[in-house]
Amino acid sequence: MHDPRAAQDAIVADFNLFPDWMDRYQYLIDLGRKLAPLEEGEKVDENLLAGCQSQVWLLLSGNAGAIEIRANSDAAIVSGLIALLIKVYSGARAQDVLDTEPYFIEKIGLAAHLSPTRANGLHAMLNSIKSFAKTMLDGQN
Repeated sequence: MHDPRAAQDAIVADFNLFPDWMDRYQYLIDLGRKLAPLEEGEKVDENLLAGCQSQVWLLLSGNAGAIEIRANSDAAIVSGLIALLIKVYSGARAQDVLDTEPYFIEKIGLAAHLSPTRANGLHAMLNSIKSFAKTMLDGQN
């Protein structure tokens, strides 16, 4: 079973290997480059996430037992943010998604180094993921 807290601890450990923020940004960009590409047919308006300045296509699937997240962006740093959220939440149980706040954002210093528009986009992605998890939980009752 996927543990979002353990995934966050691994992210924090990885980012701690890079002492300065230029290196951390480069690492974030590299993570984004490793995202599995979406099919062109998946890059449609219904998968575009509102609230992001760049284009973010977010595909959520699964059930209460495991939420699956696939996403991509046309912006390098945003793609890296997506990669982090996928690492934390994809494969997790819906209840774990709802119960686990993304503390890694503060611990790696990301909150202080994101522009307001990128921070809004990150929160929009997080809200969509949590909303989907809640829908999956509500659907099993």
